[in-house]
Amino acid sequence: MRFILLFLLLIFWGKISVNAQMPAPDYTSYPTAPDANLWLTYTPSATTFRLWSPVAQAVTVKLFDRGTGGKARQLIPMRKGRNGLWELTVRRNLNGTFYTYKVKVNGKWLEDTPGIYATAVGVNGERAMVLDLAATNPEGWATDKGPTVKTMNDVVLWEAHVRDITSHPSSGSSFPGKFLGLVEPNTKNKAGQATGLDHIKALGITHIHLLPSFDFVSVNEAKPDSAQFNWGYDPQNYNVPEGSYATDATKPEVRIKEFKQMVKGFHDQGIGVVMDVVYNHTGRTENSNFNLETPGYYYRHTPEGKYSDGAACGNETASERTMMRKFMVESCKFWAREYHIDGFRFDLMALHDLETMNLLAAELKKINPSIILYGEGWTASQSPLPDTAKSLKTNTHQLQHIATFSDDLRDAIKGSVFDDKNAGFVNGAENTEEALKFGIVGSIPHPQVNLTKLGTNAAFWTREPWQAVSYTSCHDNLTLFDKLKVSVPEASPEELKKMHLLANAIVLTSQGTAFLHAGDELLRTKKGAHNSYNLPDSVNQLNWDWKTQHPEVYSYYQSLIELRKTHPAFHLSTADMVRQHLEFVKVENGFLGFRLKNHANGDAWQEILVYYNARDRAVNLSVQGEWNVAAEGNFIDPDGLRTVRGSIAVPPVSMLILFQK
Repeated sequence: MRFILLFLLLIFWGKISVNAQMPAPDYTSYPTAPDANLWLTYTPSATTFRLWSPVAQAVTVKLFDRGTGGKARQLIPMRKGRNGLWELTVRRNLNGTFYTYKVKVNGKWLEDTPGIYATAVGVNGERAMVLDLAATNPEGWATDKGPTVKTMNDVVLWEAHVRDITSHPSSGSSFPGKFLGLVEPNTKNKAGQATGLDHIKALGITHIHLLPSFDFVSVNEAKPDSAQFNWGYDPQNYNVPEGSYATDATKPEVRIKEFKQMVKGFHDQGIGVVMDVVYNHTGRTENSNFNLETPGYYYRHTPEGKYSDGAACGNETASERTMMRKFMVESCKFWAREYHIDGFRFDLMALHDLETMNLLAAELKKINPSIILYGEGWTASQSPLPDTAKSLKTNTHQLQHIATFSDDLRDAIKGSVFDDKNAGFVNGAENTEEALKFGIVGSIPHPQVNLTKLGTNAAFWTREPWQAVSYTSCHDNLTLFDKLKVSVPEASPEELKKMHLLANAIVLTSQGTAFLHAGDELLRTKKGAHNSYNLPDSVNQLNWDWKTQHPEVYSYYQSLIELRKTHPAFHLSTADMVRQHLEFVKVENGFLGFRLKNHANGDAWQEILVYYNARDRAVNLSVQGEWNVAAEGNFIDPDGLRTVRGSIAVPPVSMLILFQK
C-alpha cells in the first residue's frame, strides 16, 4: 500500500508522467521500395492499384459510384508483396469509378484515404477516381510547350493567387476566381483597359508563379459560392489541381482539363507557369493521407516522439527518408510531364535536404531543360534536420539548378519585413548601400562588396548570380506599397509612388532572377494586412481600377521589364561575367551607381551607367563624352529619351540609366 501511495505522490509531484511520449519508431529500418511504381495504372481492360505500407496488416480497396456520400459498392482486399508493397488488379473497365484505400495497422482500421499518389479526386478530395488522363487533354496539348530558358535570370517572375486576378468585378472576367479566368482573353475594366491575361501579356513578364494550386484542405469545394479564401499552404492531395478553382469541383476530370487549358493558354502567349509547391508539411497531421497509409514514416519527430514542427504548421515532412524523397521527386515529375509545368517554387525549402533537392532538380532537367526551380532558404521554426543538410540560403552554393530568395536585397531596399517602421534604401534608411551592392551582384563574391560591413555572419551564398531571386515583396507580409506607407507615414502619394518605382527598378536592374508581386505595377495594397492567407477577397484581390488611377506606374513597369529583357547586361549568366563587367562607380549615403562595361553579355550597348538616388533632392553628376538617357524620373525609353554631355542631374528618389552604343 505504501508503494502505491508513493507512486501516486510521485505522479502528483510530476516526477513520473503517465502520459509520457514514447520515442518514435526507427522509421529508417522500414523496408523501402524506391524503384517501385506506386501510381495507379489504368487501361480499359484493367486497373492496378498500388500502395506502400510495411506496417499494414491488411489493405482494402473500396469502390464507389460517387465522389462523396453513399456506401461502397465493393470492397476488394489487396495482396501484400515484398518491401511493404500492396497491389490489386481489377480486370474490367473502371474508368469513372471512385475509390479509397483502407489500411489496418496494429489491429485498427484507419480512416479511408484516396492514397498519396491519387491523380484525380472528387469534391473536397475525399475519394480518388480512376480516370483516363489522356481524355482530359485540351486540343493541341500534344504540341504544347512553354518558353525556352537559357539562364534562370533571363526570366521575369510575377507571383499571383488564382482568385486574386479575376475575383474583383473590375476584372471583367466570365470566370471569376477560376483557372479559366486567368487565360480569358479580351477582358477589360470599366475604363476599357486590359485586365487579366491581356494585361499580363502586355506587361512583359516571362513566367507567372501561381500560389498553391494543388488540392488543399481549407476551402470547402462543396460550397463554391460561399465567401471563403485561402492561400492554400495546407496540402491535401499533392497530385491533383484544387477543385475550388474549377467550374465544377464534383467532376474530377473538369479540374484537370481546366488546369491544362490554363497552362496552354499561358503557353500560347509565350508565358511559362510556375507552381508553388508545399512538400515541407501537410494540412492535416494524424489523419493526413501520409499517416493513413504508413503512420509516422513521412514525418520528422522530436527525441520524445512528438511531431517536429519546423514549418510552424503542426508537422514537417522527412525528405531525407527514401519514400518521402521518392514521393517528392515523382510528384514534381508528374506535374512537369502531365501538366507541362515550367517551374516550381518550394515553400520553406530549407526543410528539405540538399541531396533530395539536387536529385529532384537533376530529374526535372531531364524532362525539361528550361524548367526553373527556386525556393525559400529558411525554415519557420526549429527542425531536427542538421543545418549542414538543409537547403538553407547559406547552402545555396551547394544546390544545382536551384535559386533562393534574397531577403538581403529585399530588406536592403525597403527595410525588414518583421518591423513595420524599419526602412531601407528607398525609404530613407542610412548605411544600406553595402547590402544593396551585395544584392545587386546576386550575392556572388565580388571584389567591391565588403562583407565586414554586413555583419559578423555575412557570407557570399551563391555560385552564380541567377541563384539569388531578387524581390521586394511577395504574398507574405505587407505589399510594397503598404510597407512604404507605414514606414514613411508622412510621405505624400507622389513620394510613395517614387519610392515604389525605385524599389523595383533596383530589382529589375540587379543581376539576380527578377521576381515581382502581382499588382506591384498598380501600386497594390492589401489595406495594411500582414498575413492575408485567409482574409476575404476584398483584401486580397486586384482592383483593376487601380490601373486607371496609376497609368504612369504601369507604363514604367512595362518599360522597365522590356529594358531588362532587351539588354542582357542586366542578367549576366555567370559570376565571372559579373566580376568582369559590373563595376561600382559611386557609393554614398542614399546614392549608388554602377557601370556595365564592354558590351556585357553581348549587349548592344557598349557602356551602361545605372544610378539609384534615394535622396529627396537631385544629385548632379559629371559624365565624360556623350551619353544617351534611357531612364530618367518616371520615364523609360530603351531607344533613348535624349542625349547629354558633361553633366546631368539624377532626380530625387529615382533611377537614371545612361548608355553609349
